[in-house]
Amino acid sequence: MSEQNGSGVELKERVRRRLLEERDPALFEGSQADKRLNLREAVRRVLEEDRVIIPGSEMASLVRQISDEVVGLGPLEELLRDPKVTEVMINTPDSIYVELGGRIERARVSLESEAQILHLIERVIGPLGLRIDESQPYVEARLPDGSRLHAIIPPLSIHGPAVTIRRFSALPFTYESLSANSTVTPPMVGFLDAAVRARMNIIISGGTGSGKTTLLNVLSSSIPAHERLITIEDAAELRLAREHVVSLEARPANIEGRGLVTVRDLLRNALRMRPDRIIVGEVRGGEALDMLQAMNTGHEGSLSTCHANSPADLLVRLETMVMMAELGLAPGPVRQQIAAALDLIVHTSRLQDGSRRVTRITEVRGLTEDGLKLADLFRFRPTGLDCDGKVIGRLEVGEAPACLDRIESAGVEVSWGRD
Repeated sequence: MSEQNGSGVELKERVRRRLLEERDPALFEGSQADKRLNLREAVRRVLEEDRVIIPGSEMASLVRQISDEVVGLGPLEELLRDPKVTEVMINTPDSIYVELGGRIERARVSLESEAQILHLIERVIGPLGLRIDESQPYVEARLPDGSRLHAIIPPLSIHGPAVTIRRFSALPFTYESLSANSTVTPPMVGFLDAAVRARMNIIISGGTGSGKTTLLNVLSSSIPAHERLITIEDAAELRLAREHVVSLEARPANIEGRGLVTVRDLLRNALRMRPDRIIVGEVRGGEALDMLQAMNTGHEGSLSTCHANSPADLLVRLETMVMMAELGLAPGPVRQQIAAALDLIVHTSRLQDGSRRVTRITEVRGLTEDGLKLADLFRFRPTGLDCDGKVIGRLEVGEAPACLDRIESAGVEVSWGRD
């Protein structure tokens, strides 16, 4: 670039200002790919009008930078283009972190101000009809690529607006890929595949970022292709590689406080849509009761996830969430519902090296005088770290599950043992 045309930064700012001043509607309509294509032509036109000539490589870089700022998320686009980045966390304009390979590290990008953070939030939520302000100081939204954005602003966020973007792999995970990175072991794979095909009701438990949704996507691949699935989520994250799927997403209230549609509302609608199985992205409230009732009334083989620190904690959480339905149910009948509905709990954990693993597969074996009875079928016990800092451990296999006869009666073969 010639010196008379100024530095690259000056040229970028000059072109960006021109485009924003012109406000060509074509730059802000259509798909993300259409917007970037139109922007490229607009940049080329502005350079020709200003009689600026730059090499092709610099032209591509200039278009990318301006495109990121005008129709993208500015400096964050550099992070979102990296397939290894699974999470982006904005604490302050100059304090941005990413998760790479399960580990959190500081990113080498920054934003100009809190105003730019707010502008980025508005750019995501505006087209979705959502809002964020002092009366509604937090929001969840989905980016065009399926990533999930959560934003919270003052007065709830003391040091300014904070944003978290959780990204999902562009390529769907499979049992093979999970086995390759040691998330599951081959014996676990064989059993889980058989359990799903035999229409066992399964809840995946674990902490935040432990891989629950990823595993749920993989388990759904074991469902026979002819079955009709209804998925229900707060924010759509599931990516089922199937044809016969109806995906439902909850909706927050609008600016006037109207139009709220909850997961519980969607569950009730799903029961009237002739589902073979219902998949709830996550249960976190009174919808737990509706899900258990669906499992108990002809929708065997349903799947869901729930935050919990262990299978035993999951049962306590389920009981608490059913109580949130405010139907005046006593603990006894609630536990009976759980015992009758739930077959397996698959617990996921994020270990100290950042890896995600299925650490327990637990069977619900009914109700006793002491409460719900659980039995671990598989358990991964960490024993230490190898020379590369990776967690190593051993897989413990329990006694044959009580559900083995049910699996075999469904025509699904599964071996049981330590090999």
